[in-house]
Amino acid sequence: MPHPVDIHVGRRIRNRRWLVGESQQDLASKVGIRFQQIQKYETGANRVSASRLWEIAGALGVDVVHFFEGLADSKDIPADTNITSDVALAKEAVDLVRIYYKIPQKQRVHLSNLAKALAV
Repeated sequence: MPHPVDIHVGRRIRNRRWLVGESQQDLASKVGIRFQQIQKYETGANRVSASRLWEIAGALGVDVVHFFEGLADSKDIPADTNITSDVALAKEAVDLVRIYYKIPQKQRVHLSNLAKALAV
């Protein structure tokens, strides 16, 4: 069974990769490994070595510490274990945010107001 910290780091890798719009193959090519290894990292099935995490951070344009943000004070229990945070970081949500920021500012305000009204 994967360690909770490995699962957390894997999720953070996946979410950052989605946010920048890269496929597993794109990321794997940048760090010189196969996409299957990225899959294993993202599920927590394989642990990411420090040097590989450094390369992944560089390829995704973040500091290494990014992958550990959100961990609970306890060294082995992720803070984001509830389903709400999993949904908030779902691929569809990331895609929606990326698309949202492509909309001109004036229309974004109207869209935001519409979304708030529909959510009630």
